Amino acid sequence: MASKSALFIINKFAGGGFQPKVEGKILDICAKHNIECSIEFTRDRGHATVLAQEGINKNFNSIIAVGGDGTVNEVARALVNTEQIMAIVPKGSGNGLSRHLGIPLAFEKAVENIFTGKVLRMDTFTINDRLSLNVSGIGFDGHVANLFGKDGKRGLIGYAKLTLKEFLRFKNFPMTINIDGKEQNSNSFIVAIANSSQYGNNARIAPLASVTDELLHLSILKKVPSQMSIPFMIKMFAGQVHRSAYCETLSGKNIIINTEQQQPFHVDGEPTGYDNQFNIKLQPHSLSITVPQQTSKY
Repeated sequence: MASKSALFIINKFAGGGFQPKVEGKILDICAKHNIECSIEFTRDRGHATVLAQEGINKNFNSIIAVGGDGTVNEVARALVNTEQIMAIVPKGSGNGLSRHLGIPLAFEKAVENIFTGKVLRMDTFTINDRLSLNVSGIGFDGHVANLFGKDGKRGLIGYAKLTLKEFLRFKNFPMTINIDGKEQNSNSFIVAIANSSQYGNNARIAPLASVTDELLHLSILKKVPSQMSIPFMIKMFAGQVHRSAYCETLSGKNIIINTEQQQPFHVDGEPTGYDNQFNIKLQPHSLSITVPQQTSKY
């Protein structure tokens, strides 16, 4: 058993919203496993990090993020580079990291996993000193993330509509990439920096990525012609995007990307603004996280 006491940090506004019966289900499952538990709700952006730090100070064995990738990221900020155990109950619109790790999307099964799963020590990374666990991106996906954060209509359909609307407007941009001391020039539409394999909803932008291989995987995408967009998306959801002629893949530990003009970027799907230099650093085996016993590939 990974935990004897547990703090649940819940984002009521993640995914499809909050149902009051969630609290009762958590209490029932914790009682079944003889686990002392506490439940806290986030009030605004950044509050999950504060609650997680308070949980560390109160010596909870596990601290659980109940929400989407943004909530997971906030909780992890307090736990990274410590021995504290983190767990996830996915309630977001994409749940990229949870899907990669094989964490159940069904609520009760995800809570059960906290107490029956195993603890994995996973890699994380930073981009301009901001923690990322899953996939961060520069370019078009950062542009969409910035707009999506303002739109208010979450979910796959809302994201797809916004992506299609903005696709024709956004252009390839020139950049210089330095990976572990080796430099090259490129033009890109999207630079995805991946620790895990997918954005969410099984859109696998870096199918070969692993959270335990001590490497970051870059997928550098050129703008896909409109007539090729559907075949390209099929490749992405089939886990074959790295075989596309519009995708170049690189990997390394320490990466510096410079762009001629400021480019939009996101961190784990959350809008982060604009910059023209991106310092990206791997943090190997820096976060303890609970995954299902049967999960074999990370």
